[in-house]
Amino acid sequence: MATIPNESVKKIMQKYFGLQITDDAAGAMARILEKRAKKISAFAVNNAKKEKRQKVTKEDIQEYVLNVGTDGE
Repeated sequence: MATIPNESVKKIMQKYFGLQITDDAAGAMARILEKRAKKISAFAVNNAKKEKRQKVTKEDIQEYVLNVGTDGE
């Protein structure tokens, strides 16, 4: 089970697409989002450490997008 609440996923789907989503589908989406967030976080932490910082910045996240892209792989 993901730690991202199903209700958060449901709100996103409703807000941006005007659709409802089942509990199972929201759970599946939450697990995917959490997996992707873990990859982005690991990259950002490593980037901050390379720069000898103890804090992740917006630039670390942007660096992920530049180096890895938004497709995640």
